Amino acid sequence: MSRWGETTGRTTVDNAQLALLLEVSGTPKPGNVDRHRDLDDLRFEHLIAGAVGARSGLQCAAAGDSVGAAFEQAVSGMSNQQGGNTQFGCLLLLVPLIKAAATQSLTPDGVRSVVDATTVEDAVDFYRAFEHVDVAVDEPPADADALDVRRGSEVAATLRERGLSLYDIMQLSADPDDRLGDGNAREWVSGFERTFEAADSLVADEGPVGDRTARVFLELLADQPDTLIAINHGEATARSVSERAAAVDGDLAAAERLAEEFVDEGYNPGTTADITAAALFVALERGLEV
Repeated sequence: MSRWGETTGRTTVDNAQLALLLEVSGTPKPGNVDRHRDLDDLRFEHLIAGAVGARSGLQCAAAGDSVGAAFEQAVSGMSNQQGGNTQFGCLLLLVPLIKAAATQSLTPDGVRSVVDATTVEDAVDFYRAFEHVDVAVDEPPADADALDVRRGSEVAATLRERGLSLYDIMQLSADPDDRLGDGNAREWVSGFERTFEAADSLVADEGPVGDRTARVFLELLADQPDTLIAINHGEATARSVSERAAAVDGDLAAAERLAEEFVDEGYNPGTTADITAAALFVALERGLEV
């Protein structure tokens, strides 16, 4: 049970699943699925189903299973709906946070210890998870083709030969040469810096959690360009999207208009949503009332 379980009646796993549900319910989150908007190939119901399906993997993380095994199980369960990849990145952040919370060490140092301890087999399981859903990823550097995540389990021999842990893979993705690094990988190597800062904002804010979620999403998007937008539309567009989010300055009425524009233009800040979900989990573990 979470540290707040005695007062809320929720376990750490409950809070992780609730974080996934609250993330998709927060409205407006410009460019993402929310209560008011579906995308052409991804609907609100798909993300709800993904959050339900992921629970078995979240339970594995809380029970002490390895990061890679719990993540692969969560992704496998998440994939059992018609929308495809709904929460791959969210789960990549949530699994180590759950493991830290399960040992009463949900702090930057605590989660850093979790990810530092990942192994080669965790990396193998991480690659295997890509076989469950199609994940938008950038092209690997010319000298890293053998580690292309789209190859899935085929990379296992290379990972074992080179002795690369899952943390090592995240380091490679966080700061590639001459490109915007992966935002989720940067969380792994930074002690989940943005996650904990956003969680503090959620707790300090006032009003319905859905509104707080939308404001935190906008803050995160304004602060750093989104990885998924950079992959799909280029880094210049990703930076422009962040500037447009910053111009909203937390005004949810203005954000509603921006949400319509981003959906029409096909801009989907998925990595920002991932960090928002992770922040919601930390905030719930720290007593955010729902």
